[in-house]
Amino acid sequence: MHEIEPFYNWLELYSACEDPRSPLYGAENSLNYYTHAIYGYYIHPQWDDIDSETLYLKILYTDYDLGFAVIEFIGEWNDTLNNDIMNLKRNIIDPMVHEGIKHFILIGENVFNFHGSDDAYYEEWFEDVEEGWIAAISFQDFVLSEMRNYNLDSYINYGGSLAEIPWRTYTPKRLFSLVDSMIQKRLGA
Repeated sequence: MHEIEPFYNWLELYSACEDPRSPLYGAENSLNYYTHAIYGYYIHPQWDDIDSETLYLKILYTDYDLGFAVIEFIGEWNDTLNNDIMNLKRNIIDPMVHEGIKHFILIGENVFNFHGSDDAYYEEWFEDVEEGWIAAISFQDFVLSEMRNYNLDSYINYGGSLAEIPWRTYTPKRLFSLVDSMIQKRLGA
């Protein structure tokens, strides 16, 4: 797992640790030392900590004018034992919503498992972005199946054409535009 790095191609466009409006402003990650592990397996030091033992992330891009963010995840999303959604919601999402972010693109190809629990934080997040949306792209099918078991598809858009986006080939704004158009079609707007 230590070789799985966050996506770097947009780094010249945005860095959360250098953005004073980001919840990760000032965060320092080592390039040489592995400090975080998931179940005893070290992960690349560039992943950011959200106070979870099993889930880490990287805010790849944020656009305050258009009100969207792209967040990449790694690890096990475990709401049952670690209440990962609470940590994500309180430590990352709430500050971003406060800054006007209402569209969230969650990239989950490196989420290796999901354990659900209560959906209250998902519902709260959904209500916070009433004028926007939450979209999950590139999640594994079995992870989406588990999310569906907890009715998270009531709050998060995923599956279908969203699962097939080659997101690395797009610029952040083009990715946002594509995902937005897909969701608008789903909503019949």
